[in-house]
Formats: sequence, C-alpha cells, structure tokens
Amino acid sequence: MIRISRALAVATAASLALAACSTPNKSGAPNATASASTQQSAAGKGDGTLTIGDVLPQTGSLAFLGPPEFAGIHLAIKEINDAGGALGKPVVSIDTDSGDTTTNIASQSVDKLLAQKTDAIIGAASSTVSKAIIDKITRSGVIQFSPANTSDDFTTIKDNGLYFRTAPPDKLQGRVLGDLVVADGNDTIGILAMQDSYGSGLADQVTKTAEANGGQVVARTDYDPKEADFSADVAKIKEKNPKAIVLIGFEETAKVVQELVKQGLTADKHKWYMVDGNMSNTNYAKDPKGTLTGVKGTIPGAAPPTAFQKRLLTVDPKLTNYTYAAESYDAAILISLAAEAAKSDAGVDIAAKLAEVSKGGEKCTSYKACDELLKAGKDIDYDGVSGPVEFNDAGDPTVATIGIYQYGADNKYDAAKALEYRKGDIAG
Repeated sequence: MIRISRALAVATAASLALAACSTPNKSGAPNATASASTQQSAAGKGDGTLTIGDVLPQTGSLAFLGPPEFAGIHLAIKEINDAGGALGKPVVSIDTDSGDTTTNIASQSVDKLLAQKTDAIIGAASSTVSKAIIDKITRSGVIQFSPANTSDDFTTIKDNGLYFRTAPPDKLQGRVLGDLVVADGNDTIGILAMQDSYGSGLADQVTKTAEANGGQVVARTDYDPKEADFSADVAKIKEKNPKAIVLIGFEETAKVVQELVKQGLTADKHKWYMVDGNMSNTNYAKDPKGTLTGVKGTIPGAAPPTAFQKRLLTVDPKLTNYTYAAESYDAAILISLAAEAAKSDAGVDIAAKLAEVSKGGEKCTSYKACDELLKAGKDIDYDGVSGPVEFNDAGDPTVATIGIYQYGADNKYDAAKALEYRKGDIAG
C-alpha cells in the first residue's frame, strides 16, 4: 500500500472581508448570497462561523448529478443546524455552479466563495474541473472536498494537505468493471473513452484488469468529448468487432450511443458497459425503447438506504436520482465534525482533524450523536451513509463499495437497486 504524507503548511491569502447578506436556503440554513465581488476575503483564516460552499453541476455535461449532490449537502446542513450548528453557530451554506470543462464557471464560482470567507468547498463533481480549481482553493487555505472525483491523480496531487474525497479513486471502479466484463464471457473488448484525466485514467485501469484476467482490449479510442461527430471513433471499434464495448464518458455518451446503433453495434449484439459519468436516467430518454436493454454499469458507493432517500426528499421532493447524494451528505457532516474537534473553522485546522474524526474512536452515525461525544471529550469515528469513510494520508477513503446496475427496456436503471455490490480496499 502506498501512502503519501502531506504537509499541512498552508499559505493563506491576506484579504479584505466581504460583508454579505444571509438568507435561508432550501436546507433551512443561512445562505450567503454568492454574488461577484472584486474584494478578496480572509479565506482560510477562520472567523468563528463555519461556512461551507459548494461548486457542483447546475449546468453542463454532469448536470444530472447536481440535484442529488445538492440535496445531500442541504440535508446535512439542515440536520447540523437542527442539532445546534457547529462552533455554537448555524453553519452557513453557499451553492454555486461548476459548469463543465467547456466553461470557466467553476473558477468564477470559487472566486465568489473565497470572497465570502468560505472555509470548505464541496466539489467539483468532474475530476478535470476539480483539477482546474484545486490550486486556487487550497492555496487560499480552504479545504476542497469532492463527493464525486474518482481520478487516481488526486491521490498524489499537490494540495497542501487540504484535498479530501468520499468517492473512491478509479483504481477500484476500474478493477470492478474490468472483472465484470471478463466474467460476463467477453474475451475481446473495445473501449470508447473521453480524453481527460477521468476517462483515460479509468480506461487504463479497465484495460489492465481485463487483460490480467484473460481478456484482450482489441480497440481503444480516446475521443474529444466536444466532437460534433463520433462516426470515425466508432468505426475504429467496429473494425475489430469486439464482444464487449466499454463506454467511459459524460453527457456526450448519448451521441456515441446513437452512432453505435447507426453502425450496427447495438447492445443486443455487443455487450455494452458504462460508468458513473454516463449512468443516467435522463441522458437516453429520447432513444428508442430497448436501446439500452441489458446494458450494465458501475457506480461507486452503496445504494442510499430507503430511510435516507426519504430524508433527501424532504429537501428536494423532485429527486429521482441518488448518485453521490450520500457522499455529499457525508462530506458536509465530516467537515462540521472536524471543525468541532478543532474548535476552529480555519481550513488548515479542520483538515488536521478530518482523518481523526473518521476513524479510531467511538462509533457514531449522525452529526448530533458524534457532536455530543466530542463535547464530552471523546474521540469519535463517524461511519457515514456512504460507508465507513476512513481517510488515509492522501485524503482518500481506504475502503469503498462499487455497485453494478443494469438498464431495462425503458432505457433506465433503478438508482436504488444494484445487481450486486463489490467492496474493496482502495490500495489493493
């Protein structure tokens, strides 16, 4: 097992504080207005009020992941504040958009959050978007905590000890998917992957695992997701006629699917496999019924318990997808517990306590129960909805679960059920 030690020395940004009006958000927590400002805040220094911002997809190629992620955070903040808040005050919540890799929205959102004394930022969902903003966030002494980043690159990225995630690195999802493809009887495999740290990295792990188990990747195309036409990419796969086709991407996968059908590489003739970035119940709604029948895909994390889903619906009654809701909820809970343990809302102080509150102490499963133990002077071990969430020195969860799902004739999969779950050690 490789563990990367990370220094907790952080260069904080000296700045002027921006006075912001607070209004209630959907979670019932104060919500500082995320308006643009040319002034900088004393981000990372702490002011006695824990402020948790988020940079998550309201628009762009991963917009379908936004609602469950926002719902998870809003529910957590509501429960934290119902229990008395953190550091004796209500936690302030600020929502912003991350957009995607085709825009500069995420960077602009981070500027707004830093200007409002944000102590921790939950996001982004896209690994590539997170890479674009991680330096700006962590250099300011603010925690970046992603519920959905899975790129292996974050295990060793320079982050001043301020980057954490509840989603497991792709080495585990890639191992599970590679195992699944070969176990389903596919000895020849084609891969169509978007060309970025997420797509290419996951494709590498799938290839490594599948070939170690006796399969052969006979064709692989890493494409530009902004392409207007994917016919040439699909034609390269068709030339090798693989038994299985692995699709690794985001929203653009809908266009790839249409091209696969057009060229005769349908899911009833070749087994298709997807991943968390394109497992969607809205992305393929316009395709003819049956297009995705039998298609399997992997999503990190166990299905949220029914009771948790019902709690999520109290903050977003329209919610139909729960992907990364639990990971987002746990991120907000852990940040708040670490602030309580540190008796500080400064990013560097919270970061120093995140691993401590996630393992080794007395087990607790809610903010209220954990907070009461902390106030009693006890060491705690928060076990979250998404799993035990025990951080290693790199800020990664040490153990995670991958769910395997299957589409029906309506081109949808049941987001609350999986064919099976596979649990593994991240470093294994």
